[in-house]
Amino acid sequence: MSGDRVKGSTTVGYCLEMSTGDMRTVVRLLTAVERTEQQERTLARVRTECERTDVRFQEQGIDLDVSISRALDELIDGTPSTDLCPSYSYAFYQAVAAHFSDPTDLGAWRRPAWFYAMDDELSRHGVPSDLLPGTFLFSGPPLRLPHPGDAVPAIGTLPTQRASALADAYGSVLSRLDPEFRGAARRFIDAMRFEAEEWESARKLGRNPDTLLFWFH
Repeated sequence: MSGDRVKGSTTVGYCLEMSTGDMRTVVRLLTAVERTEQQERTLARVRTECERTDVRFQEQGIDLDVSISRALDELIDGTPSTDLCPSYSYAFYQAVAAHFSDPTDLGAWRRPAWFYAMDDELSRHGVPSDLLPGTFLFSGPPLRLPHPGDAVPAIGTLPTQRASALADAYGSVLSRLDPEFRGAARRFIDAMRFEAEEWESARKLGRNPDTLLFWFH
């Protein structure tokens, strides 16, 4: 099932969201041989959200080959029953949502592929490859998942400690960018400056929200 079918129309924009947290807690939840009581409670919440998403998709007439709640169980067991289905990405995202911050809205975008044009523009002005949006927005989760079957839903990650470098790199070339890309660059600059400050504050409190998670859907 394609991302366009999830949205119901190729003319509808796709949402980009970002959240922050400790990705190790998510991986531990999905890969633990024996889960703690806290992990069991968290997993119950994740399963409930997966079931709710299944119901919502059914009401919208969206037919998934594997339900999201079943995909969650298969991820936990390490036995995906297919190598091509978006349900596993949705299940993984619900596991992330149970551990990460509330999502930040980074806007609606007509085509995910537009960010590769932004890559070319930023790269032309010397922005490092690991800070290009097409690199981190679509880098995938830290666990191997079956392919969603289309460009969306897409999962990407960026180390939180790179947020400041990204804001600085984009800010240094902002005035030289083609006007088509300046609005998006400003949006990333503002978001990353905020996340860099939050990361420094969290570290002083003994916490380490080490990962920025991007969710394109």
